[in-house]
Amino acid sequence: MLFWVSPRFFSQELRRGQNSTTQHKIGQIMNRNNQKNWMYNPNQNEDMRKREMFGQNEKDDKDYQIKDLYGPKITDSDGALLDEHDSFYITTKSLLVLFQIMGIMPIMRVPREAKTTKRTTYDWISKATLWAYLVWGLECIIVVKVGRERLTNFQQSSYKRFDEIIYNIIFLSILIPHFLLPIASWRHGPQVAIFKNMWTHYQLKYLKITGTPIIFPNLYYLTWGLCVFSWGLSFTVVLSQHYLQDDFELWHSFAYYHIIAMLDGFCSLWYINCNAFSTASHGLATNLHKALEADYPALKLAQYRHLWVDLSHMMQQLGRAYSNMYGIYCMVIFFTTTISLYGALTEILEHGLSYKEMGLFVIVGYCMTLLFIICNEAYHASRKVGLEFQVRLLNVNLGAIDRSTQREVEMFLVAIAKNPPIMNLDGFTNINRELFTANISFMSTYLIVLMQFKLTLLRQSARRALRTIVSAVFSTNATMIDDDEDDDDDDEE
Repeated sequence: MLFWVSPRFFSQELRRGQNSTTQHKIGQIMNRNNQKNWMYNPNQNEDMRKREMFGQNEKDDKDYQIKDLYGPKITDSDGALLDEHDSFYITTKSLLVLFQIMGIMPIMRVPREAKTTKRTTYDWISKATLWAYLVWGLECIIVVKVGRERLTNFQQSSYKRFDEIIYNIIFLSILIPHFLLPIASWRHGPQVAIFKNMWTHYQLKYLKITGTPIIFPNLYYLTWGLCVFSWGLSFTVVLSQHYLQDDFELWHSFAYYHIIAMLDGFCSLWYINCNAFSTASHGLATNLHKALEADYPALKLAQYRHLWVDLSHMMQQLGRAYSNMYGIYCMVIFFTTTISLYGALTEILEHGLSYKEMGLFVIVGYCMTLLFIICNEAYHASRKVGLEFQVRLLNVNLGAIDRSTQREVEMFLVAIAKNPPIMNLDGFTNINRELFTANISFMSTYLIVLMQFKLTLLRQSARRALRTIVSAVFSTNATMIDDDEDDDDDDEE
């Protein structure tokens, strides 16, 4: 039977000396924690661990040595089986097809009868990629036309106030992701295909080891809803700018619909994957008792450990595959939000709240919401896959299992510590709540500096206006005095 053992219980057991196994385990862990240079090596003493798992019986050792500690091997003949149990692809297929139609990520699925383990592929001359070239080229026509007009207005507005020029900068920055799509998204197509194949292999491996498939409840309807919502939100945000911004013409909106929908789609993709990671980790943790109750619990636990490490590697692969796209995503959000906030606050200081400022606040709210969703979902996924699974293992009653299984529990905990499930953009930054707060901090710093310049300009304008008024008053008085003197001279004559 498994139950939670608190740290207080451990200390009491140490003092009373009632549980020699627990004392030995705690001492061993404490000694290893004090070894600063100790490193985890999953292949260390592999023969000894196998002997402990399978016992000293030579026949049993011979029978189970052929078992792969990494789980059942997946071969090319398992192609149809991989498709059959790839519930993640089946439930999220709508978003994949939407990305293909929009030309965002032209990856393709191989035919069901294909004898290969690579069920998702990417090719620069595939049908999906050629379609992406066509769609991107057609979109470039309207985007370039709108961008040139915005740039012309920016160049011809040198005599205007900076606050009026800044609106062109905001909408020019939103056009940037379209031109960077081939570099940021298509170039990483092979990495995205690897990520998709990792999901496909993981689900079949999970089924063979645990005996139960991974079930993603409501993910099918959620994905469809997010596809529709992405475009609906795009129309809402863009059209709101047309009605709230004076210089945002209706035909300009056609250059922004697909860009905003693309940003929404990437946010939806991140949300879906983070929820899938959490679901897979929860299922693995729930089935943990099966490993401990199996005939050879140490072997089963070792296979569960490799399943967990694969899940952690998938989380890292997600960030690696979309590193450039989400990196540009975060920079555009940061820049657009900062400039929009500055423009809105300066206009409020000078003229009060108007429809134009409301339009800028819509942009700020939209950008910050996207950033919060990405950071928050990454935080929850890392916590559920890492910390909560760690808690499950720490709740195992070590006194109720044999020595080899105790060793595997310890190895499992070390594997979690050495392979933290972090959502990282290929080394550029970690996606978590700290990134969100850091962005707010940086934006606040830049806003304070910009507002200081603005207040200085306002004070200088006020001084100039005051000097003009004083000069006008003195000029008027001087003129009146001269007129009076002329009248006196006329009277004397």
